[in-house]
Amino acid sequence: MLIQEHINLKPYNTFGVTAYAKYFVEVTSVEELIEVLGNSNYPELFILGGGSNMLLTKDIDALVIYINLKGISIDFEDNNFVHLKVMAGENWHQLVLYCLENNYGGIENLSLIPGNTGSAPIQNIGAYGVELKDVFISCKAMQIENGEMKTFDLEACKFGYRSSLFKTNEKGNYIISSVTLKLTKKDHKINVDYGAIQEELLKLNVESPTIQDVSKAVIAIRQSKLPDPNELGNSGSFFKNPVIDNPAFEVFISQFPEAPFYKISESEYKIPAGWLIEQAGFKGKRFGDAGVHTKQALVLVNYDNASGADILNLSKKIQQKVKHLFDIALETEVNIV
Repeated sequence: MLIQEHINLKPYNTFGVTAYAKYFVEVTSVEELIEVLGNSNYPELFILGGGSNMLLTKDIDALVIYINLKGISIDFEDNNFVHLKVMAGENWHQLVLYCLENNYGGIENLSLIPGNTGSAPIQNIGAYGVELKDVFISCKAMQIENGEMKTFDLEACKFGYRSSLFKTNEKGNYIISSVTLKLTKKDHKINVDYGAIQEELLKLNVESPTIQDVSKAVIAIRQSKLPDPNELGNSGSFFKNPVIDNPAFEVFISQFPEAPFYKISESEYKIPAGWLIEQAGFKGKRFGDAGVHTKQALVLVNYDNASGADILNLSKKIQQKVKHLFDIALETEVNIV
């Protein structure tokens, strides 16, 4: 286990922005993680996973611990279900492909989401009608302060919309080492409620979709509107879709009757942030090397050498304009560092 100095984090974040770690170490086992946390020479720590849900706006004056724990194993299995234990450093999409190869159902709608498995519970990743919490059993996490390992079940994680205990009350206190999921082996629940999936399946001439078909449809949809981080720096959806209450919705829809929306409860409505940003005139706009994607206004991109500060300033412009036009506050889904 080698601790390095002054390491460029550009290869470790999907925005591809340059920021330097004062110190950097890669851990590939829980034992190494315990060892590095117990090293009193580095009081300031920064935990780095897949780098897909963060925007680095400055150098990191700390020891950056890159979590690269690997492994997939079966904790329990019967005729109907399998409990899969996945180490935190496993790439999420590669996990989805592994499950499809083994006919394990439950996360096919979450195909092509960037990042690693250890980050998935932090923001309760979700797409096309499915969230991580729908298949989540538990995760193991190490307390940074004392190195103690703790298991968090579904209830303990306090999952919300793109949120969890690890993003709120316990933010920065734990390092997730593994995640256990409950997946189906047969009688899969096929979730094609989102219209875009149904349309894509029609294009593929699929009438009775399998989990593999759903994944293919989701991948096709995502590739048609979301840039590949290996080709164009980005972190997927930069903003959350805002949720507003009934009184605010009534005012909003009376002023903008053409606006799309989703009723998510008796008292709440979700408004697509991409639509708000597009109406505000930002879709496809470029400000130096920072810009808004041409096909999906929810995605901010690094065209070449944008700094984290450049992208952050663009996000603030968008928030201000959307607030002015619609009286709706956009929250970032991406963690700003």
